[in-house]
Amino acid sequence: MAHINKLLNKRKRLRKKYTQLIEDAYNLRQTDHALSDFSEYKATKILNKLNKLEFVVRSSDVQAQ
Repeated sequence: MAHINKLLNKRKRLRKKYTQLIEDAYNLRQTDHALSDFSEYKATKILNKLNKLEFVVRSSDVQAQ
């Protein structure tokens, strides 16, 4: 059960970071295009990690039952 809690905490942390990066990208869009693109790129990488983690969490939930 501790393993699932670690995964859930990691998912929460990644979601928070993803949201912050997307917000930064949006705010920078008018002033610094390069920085906005970089922030969007990092957010996309985190979204990819989140999607993989979602798959693992769902698999763990099925096995735990």
